[in-house]
Amino acid sequence: MSERESMPYDVVIVGGGPAGLSAAIRLKQLAAAEEREIDVCILEKGSEIGAHILSGAVVDPIALDELIPDWRDKGCPMAETPVTENHHWILTKGRKFAMPHIMTPPYMHNKGTYTGSLGNMCRWLGEQAEELGVEIFPGFAAAEILYNDNGSVKGVATGDMGIAEDGSKKGEYEPGLELHAKYTFFAEGARGHLTKILKSQFDLEADCEPQTYGLGMKELWDIPADQHEPGRVIHTQGWPLDDAWGGGFLYHQANGQVSLGFVVALSYKNPHLSPFQEFQRWKTHPEIRAILEGGKRVAYGARVINEGGWQSVPKLAFPGGALIGCSAGFVNVPRIKGTHTAMKSGMLAAESAYAAVQAERTSDELGDYQESLNESWIAAELKKVKNAEPLVDKFGGTWGTIFAGADMWMRQLRIGLPYTMGHKPDHTKLWREDQCVKIEYPKPDGVISFDRLSSVFLSNTNHAEDQPVHLQLKDASIPVEHHLPVFDGPSQRYCPAGVYEFVEDESGNPKFQINAQNCVHCKTCDIKDPAQNINWVVPEGGGGPNYPNM
Repeated sequence: MSERESMPYDVVIVGGGPAGLSAAIRLKQLAAAEEREIDVCILEKGSEIGAHILSGAVVDPIALDELIPDWRDKGCPMAETPVTENHHWILTKGRKFAMPHIMTPPYMHNKGTYTGSLGNMCRWLGEQAEELGVEIFPGFAAAEILYNDNGSVKGVATGDMGIAEDGSKKGEYEPGLELHAKYTFFAEGARGHLTKILKSQFDLEADCEPQTYGLGMKELWDIPADQHEPGRVIHTQGWPLDDAWGGGFLYHQANGQVSLGFVVALSYKNPHLSPFQEFQRWKTHPEIRAILEGGKRVAYGARVINEGGWQSVPKLAFPGGALIGCSAGFVNVPRIKGTHTAMKSGMLAAESAYAAVQAERTSDELGDYQESLNESWIAAELKKVKNAEPLVDKFGGTWGTIFAGADMWMRQLRIGLPYTMGHKPDHTKLWREDQCVKIEYPKPDGVISFDRLSSVFLSNTNHAEDQPVHLQLKDASIPVEHHLPVFDGPSQRYCPAGVYEFVEDESGNPKFQINAQNCVHCKTCDIKDPAQNINWVVPEGGGGPNYPNM
């Protein structure tokens, strides 16, 4: 008999990001409109709502307008800074070329959007949810999927607290809690660890392309007032990336701050490439440096984003639950936006689950959620840009951008390529280290560019020291015996937090070391490891970064 206590709900939501919060709010709104009750809870692995949220962010308010029409008048922090300027720069090593607006499709112009902290917006959404009666449990990580006897999802269990690294129970041990639900929504974000299991368990990816990802790294800077222009949005492509693709962003937000960052597609081939160091190098470009000079870096973080597009969206519903938000992958890559689509998916799933609960259908498959999403503006928007990412990935930054732009313009005119391009998983793309040129990165100057450890310090990352390592190796021999000689140990470069190192043991032989306490939960290792040998699972609840304003 299990020592875990259980709590019953109508709907349990795993993840307190934009999708999960929007689903919870919509469920309560529907019940209030009919003067009925529905029990809803959210599990959030971060120490508070927003603690693990990382995004640029420029937000299209279309979903927020639908969910809370008077959000601008209710103190939502995203309302502080409407976008006033939109620039797209193509960078060479020392120059920039501004792309005219007329060359980009209208939906990429950022008209009517807002820039600000997505973490703070989620904190505000959390307040709205709690006012409606949603129960939110921060610091509780969903560690296990529970199933009914018929194989449908029954709910989730949180991880045990107080387990030592050797697996023994410490004095403060507390067993996990089971949360049983009629329907469970998984809103874990990109590459969710439970979502991976569900995709395999219910064969959700049988009819879609593999999901692909980019690693996004972000910093917040306080800059001098005369260099700050609230609402100014800049996106860049080109330098410093060579045979990889991606780009930078720099958003002038409220309170004299700029949010800046760099995204590297994880389909890159050269194992010597370091996404973090490419980001630091990008900041040294004269046009970027001019904005930052005299300022101070105050925060850092990293997180992967979905880049596969419409063709990589899996089946969304399964018996007893659904995937919403970035667990499914609704990012519009050319627009560099996914908040609005994540929120809308949560709202559509909520409407489907509410109807099922009221009809007393338990653990049913929410087929109408899939249907309503396929007919929504999410599908219409993503279908317009479905070939953009694979074209750039196939033909490179210059020609790929030209081909992608042509395809998007044609789709704006209701024509376009007569087929949908496919993907290959990111972990299959690395070449052998002897096939690639080593990249010499400049040392950080401590003023504009920085090292990884000082950056992790600014992420406020903290994990209980004596706990099982949450970065699990399927085969402990692979890093040294295979990855080091073939790929020159790529994990020591693709991780943006310095988690992985190759050090010498007592005999002078190479040893693979995992500094799990540095992990910012970006999920890059789970994706890019060429043997898929690293499995990211949740650490003890509340562990990880604590982003104050990201």
